[in-house]
Amino acid sequence: MTVVGPNAGAAARPAAIEVVVAGAAGRMGHRVIACLREAPGLRLAAALEAPGHAALGRDAGELAGLGRLGVAVGAEPGAAITRERVLVEFSVPEASVEHLRLVARAGGRAVIGTTGFSPAERHEIADLAKHAAILVSPSMSVAVNVAFTLLGAMAKALGDDYDVEITEIHHRFKKDAPSGTALRMAEVVAEALGRDLGAVAVYGRQGLAGERTRKEIGILSLRSGDVVGEHTVSFGALGERLELTHRAHSRDTYARGALRAVRWVAERPPGLYSMQHVLGLA
Repeated sequence: MTVVGPNAGAAARPAAIEVVVAGAAGRMGHRVIACLREAPGLRLAAALEAPGHAALGRDAGELAGLGRLGVAVGAEPGAAITRERVLVEFSVPEASVEHLRLVARAGGRAVIGTTGFSPAERHEIADLAKHAAILVSPSMSVAVNVAFTLLGAMAKALGDDYDVEITEIHHRFKKDAPSGTALRMAEVVAEALGRDLGAVAVYGRQGLAGERTRKEIGILSLRSGDVVGEHTVSFGALGERLELTHRAHSRDTYARGALRAVRWVAERPPGLYSMQHVLGLA
C-alpha cells in the first residue's frame, strides 16, 4: 500500500522565479513589487536602492503599501544579483548599466524598463548581452509594443505624402525627454520611410522656423502633473489626418508587462531582447 503524504507532488511543481527589483522605492518599483505579489510563479527575492537612500532597511512590501513582505531594501547589488534570479529595473541609466555588468558577470537575466541610455551605454548593453539574457524596452506596455508594429505598417502605406508629428505627455517628475517610447515610435516610422532619424528629427519649434520640410519628423514633449503616459503619432496630409494614440491610465500596465517579460526571459539564452520578442512581433 502506497501512502501519499501532504507534500506529494511538490517536487514536480516548478520553483518560483526569483525576482530582484532595483529602484524599489521609486514609482515603478512600488508597482512592480505590488504586482509581483499577485503573480503566480514569481517571488520577490531582493529589493535594491542607491546607497544613502532613505528607504534602505525598510520592508519593500510596506514601502509599496502592501504590508510586510519580509524583504528589506538593500544597497548591495553584488549580493542580490545571481545567476538564478531575474533583475527588473526602472531607474536611471547609470545604475542600470552598473547592475547589468553584474548580471553579465553572473550569467543571469534582466528586464530593463529604464530609458534615456546614451549611444555608448546602448553599445555596452549589447556587449553585456553576449553573456546574459537582457531584455530592454522603452515601454513594457503590451499595447504600446503592438502600436510599434502598427506604426511601421501605417508609415509604409501612407508614404512621404503625410507629415509625421509625435507628441508625448508625462508627469512632471520624468527626467528624460523625449520619452523612450516617443523616440522608438520615431525610429519605427523613420525606418519604414527610409529616413535617417538623426537627420530629420525636429524637437519642438520656436520663432520663424520656416515652412515644414517634407521629410522631417516632429517630436514634442510635454510635462504635466501626474500624467502616467500618453503618446500620439499623427500622419497629416492636405485634407485629412490619421492618428494613433496610446494612453496609460496606471503604471500597473508597465509593471505587468515587465513581469510577463520576466517569465519569458527566464527561459532564454544570452542575447539582447525586447518586448517585441516576448509578444512574437520580432
